[in-house]
Amino acid sequence: MTVQDQNPEGELEPSEIHNVLRNDRRRHTIQHLRDADGPLSVDSLAEHIATVETGESPPPRDVRKSVYVSLHQTHLPKLDDLGIVDYDQREQVLELRDRAEEVEVYMEVVSEDDISWATYYLGVSALGVVTLLAVRFDLLFVSQFGIEFWSWYFVVFFALSATYHYYLEQKQRVFG
Repeated sequence: MTVQDQNPEGELEPSEIHNVLRNDRRRHTIQHLRDADGPLSVDSLAEHIATVETGESPPPRDVRKSVYVSLHQTHLPKLDDLGIVDYDQREQVLELRDRAEEVEVYMEVVSEDDISWATYYLGVSALGVVTLLAVRFDLLFVSQFGIEFWSWYFVVFFALSATYHYYLEQKQRVFG
């Protein structure tokens, strides 16, 4: 009996989501399926993941084979059991299920040159606190504007940032 059979309507447990996302190949699988927007063959998925892992295109044959075997024997059956993907082992084809949405919220993708939204908000908050302390202790040029100006400035700045963040999430949302 699979996890999905035990709880077909319920949400995935946090430990199940963590277990899925702690493996690079499972994360790459979900991301690539999301980007593909339709069914994929296991061969093309293995090719993609091997390319990502090695940085070579085409990837070495032995790496591609190793990725294929681990996907087929371990990762895809696990994702299928959890109801995240529909994996047809006979046809060697897979696609995302609606339940993948539960995992998607934890898959914020941040490029190497970018920062996460959590880090961004922490930085804005820290800058606000430092600015308000500088005004309070009459440091730097910021004190000439007063504490009320800076308080409103950071409240509005934070609200605009949150609005933009919300807009981006809605634009990038695959399931909905």
